[in-house]
Amino acid sequence: MNTLNGMKHPEESTEHPEPSEEPTELPQGSRDPAAVAQLIERFAAALVDLGFPRMPARVFAALVTTDSGRLTAAELAERLDISPGAVSGAVRYLSRIDLITRERLPGSRRDQYVLFDDVWYKATLTKDQRMQRLTGRLRAGVSVLGSHTSAGLRLAETLSFFEFVQRELDLMLDRWETHRATTAPGGGHGPSAGSASLAARE
Repeated sequence: MNTLNGMKHPEESTEHPEPSEEPTELPQGSRDPAAVAQLIERFAAALVDLGFPRMPARVFAALVTTDSGRLTAAELAERLDISPGAVSGAVRYLSRIDLITRERLPGSRRDQYVLFDDVWYKATLTKDQRMQRLTGRLRAGVSVLGSHTSAGLRLAETLSFFEFVQRELDLMLDRWETHRATTAPGGGHGPSAGSASLAARE
């Protein structure tokens, strides 16, 4: 453990700041740009370790670290010092896995890329829906291979595992909805996926 004179290193702190009643936005330029850039790269690197492609991870991190949760393609390119083509590929990937959505700026032909307020809920819900499709195909596969053959038994065990995970995931999402309703600070900047997500699970 990194210590100095018996004191815990700040990076090792397990305490989390209490959320304020309403989110606030700092005046533009009041943050240290170098510190924000470092935060983006470190957050992106952590996402890459979880399996994200590098450029989508950087774009997602850039969006997360804005108060508005929304940026245009030009703003993303400037902030990350990347090409418009790199932005295009990254936002297409993030849209496909339901981490962001695209909105047209009023009175403009330009689009903004926007985080959902409950982005991790929606991303997890999307995985839940894909898992439902997977279990359906596994069930059909067991029938094709024969439930008493070695290949069929292997597939049946895979099916049993994903059915278990899906049941636990549904329970976890229900608990998260309850937890979020009682603890989340008020207000939001992006579109909410909550009501649509509930409908999708029913």
